[in-house]
Amino acid sequence: MSLNFKRTIEDFTCENCGAEVSGNGYTNHCPKCLWSKHVDIHPGDRLADCGGLMKPAASEVRGGVCHIFHKCVKCGYEKKNRTSPKDNFDEILKV
Repeated sequence: MSLNFKRTIEDFTCENCGAEVSGNGYTNHCPKCLWSKHVDIHPGDRLADCGGLMKPAASEVRGGVCHIFHKCVKCGYEKKNRTSPKDNFDEILKV
């Protein structure tokens, strides 16, 4: 875990698909459609000014861990995030 990580527990409504998401402090994307939102500079800090939606652009499994690569549709920022057991596996396969 990064020294800059700040655990922020928040529930949110996905701005892409409308799903109600219960956050656990590590939740950084919608488990239904996998979209995220560009709100952090460092994980959990909520200091990014962009606020654009982040599209799931790719996925990979490395060392038994699955990651989703998100790309902001507003500014182009890219970020790799771990998947969660709650994530829609069919959506991960589509990415």
